[in-house]
Amino acid sequence: MPSARPRVLYVSDLAYPAKGRRYCDEDIALTARLREDFDIAVCHPLDAAALMGGFDAVVVRNSGPVLHHQAAYDAFRERAVADGVRVYNQLSGKGDMAGKGYLLELTAAGYPVIPTVDRAADLGLLPAADSYAVKPRQGADSIGLEFVAPERLAGLPFGDILVQPRVDFRYEVSFYFVDDTLQYALYAPDPDRRWALEPYEPTDADREFARRFIDWNDITYGVQRVDACRAPGGELLLVELEDLNPYLSLDVLSPEARDAFVARMKTSLRALIDQETVRATAPVRQEEQPR
Repeated sequence: MPSARPRVLYVSDLAYPAKGRRYCDEDIALTARLREDFDIAVCHPLDAAALMGGFDAVVVRNSGPVLHHQAAYDAFRERAVADGVRVYNQLSGKGDMAGKGYLLELTAAGYPVIPTVDRAADLGLLPAADSYAVKPRQGADSIGLEFVAPERLAGLPFGDILVQPRVDFRYEVSFYFVDDTLQYALYAPDPDRRWALEPYEPTDADREFARRFIDWNDITYGVQRVDACRAPGGELLLVELEDLNPYLSLDVLSPEARDAFVARMKTSLRALIDQETVRATAPVRQEEQPR
C-alpha cells in the first residue's frame, strides 16, 4: 500500500528548447507545489524506466516529443504496463498518446474535427481549400509539417502522412482538464503567435464541444488539453487532443486559478495512487505522441 506521503517520480526534460514555452519554469513551479503533499524526485525521460520501481506513481510532464527518444519511451511504457506502475497520465489514452490515428477515427465518426485522411483514395472526402496541411504520422511540435497546393496532393508519399485542409481560423483556443473536469481555457487571439495566450471564458457550447473529446478518451486520472480552432463559420474544430504531457501554460493564469488547478491535480494524483489495482493494459502506440 502507498505510504501516507506518497513517493512520486516526476519525468521532465528541463533542458528541452520548446518553441515559445519554458518547460523548466513550469515544471520547477509545479513540482514545488506538489512537494507540499508528495515526496518528489525529478528525472529525465531516458531514466524513467530504470528509476520508477521505487515510487508510488510516475508523473509524465514536459518531457519533449517522444520522437526524440522513441525506443526509451516504448521501453518505459512496456515495463510500466507489465509491472502495474501507476502512471499519470494513465497510459490508456486514445489521443496523441496513442498516435495521430485518432484524427482519422474522429473524422470518420463525424466529430467536429479538422477533416483528416491518410490515403490518396480519400482525398475527395476533404473540402476544397487553397492549400493543405501535410503532417507525418509520427510528427510532433510541428516537426515535418508542410503546406502544399492542391495540385501536389496526388503525388504525396501516402502511408506515413496525414492530410488536412488548411483552415483560415480566427484564433486557437485550448481547454485544460484534470480528469473529466474543465479547469480553465486559454486562447491565442493572434493566429501567428500560438503561445501568446490569454484567459478565455468558454461558453456553454464551448464546454460541450471540449467535453465530447474528454468523454471519448479513456483516461480517468490525468491532465488533458483539447486544442481547437475557431473556423470562419464560427464553429470550433478539434486540432489535437493532447493527453500525454500537454504544456499547461500555468504562468498565464491568475494566482487563484493556478491554486485551484494545483489543488485539483493533487486530488487526482492521490486518487490514482490510492487505487488498489492498476489497469494492466495500454493501447499499442501507433505513431507519435505529444505537444
